[in-house]
Amino acid sequence: MRTVIDIDDASLEAAKKVLGTKTKVETVNRALAEVANREARLLLLAHLDLAGQDLADESVMSSAWR
Repeated sequence: MRTVIDIDDASLEAAKKVLGTKTKVETVNRALAEVANREARLLLLAHLDLAGQDLADESVMSSAWR
């Protein structure tokens, strides 16, 4: 499906730089995918944070396999 939209040129160029993309279409599609996957990344970070807390807990680590 083709859609016509106005895109801020400065924002597009900044996104191209960050994403390493070459074309407008590639940049917009990659940016949309990044935003769509943001929640999954945040959940993973939260999970890793909890795991890190266990590593700092002496009662958990005292019974850890060594």
